[in-house]
Amino acid sequence: MPLEPLRVEEKIAATPDELYALVSDVTRTGEWSPENIGGRWIGSADAPVVGAKFRGSNRRGFRRWSTTCTVVTADPGKEFAFEVGFYGIPVARWGYEFAPAGDGTLVTETWNDRRPRWFALAAGPVMGLSDVRTHTEQNMRTTLARLGEAAVQASQPS
Repeated sequence: MPLEPLRVEEKIAATPDELYALVSDVTRTGEWSPENIGGRWIGSADAPVVGAKFRGSNRRGFRRWSTTCTVVTADPGKEFAFEVGFYGIPVARWGYEFAPAGDGTLVTETWNDRRPRWFALAAGPVMGLSDVRTHTEQNMRTTLARLGEAAVQASQPS
C-alpha cells in the first residue's frame, strides 16, 4: 500500500514566477538541495516542458548515483513536477507548487514514493539510512530554506 505523500511548506519572500524559474532550472538544483548536485537536460530537451528528460546527479557521503527524470507538470508560476526512475524502475514523483501569500509565496514541495516494495526494502540498507522517509522530509525542509536564501540573493542588486 503506498504511503501518503510527504508535503513540506515554506513561505518565501519572492514571487511565484521567480521561484518557479529557480526550481525548474534543473541545472541549479545542487545550489539548494542537500543531496542533489544538479541536473542536465538529456536527449533533445533544453527547457522545463512536459515530457522533457533530465539526468539528476546525487551525492550523500561517499555514495553517488544518478536518476532519469521526466517533467510531468510545467506550469510557470504555479507548479513544476517530475517523475524519477532508476534503470526503468519508478522511484518517486517530486513536485513544487507556488501560491501567492501576502508579500511572498507559499512553496509546497511534495514527494510521492513510487518504488516497488522490494526496491523500497532494499533502499534503506543500500543507502545507509534507517528511515528513508524521515531523511527525505529533513532534506525537503533544508531544500526549501536554501531555496528561500537563493531567491533573496537573486533579488539583491549586484
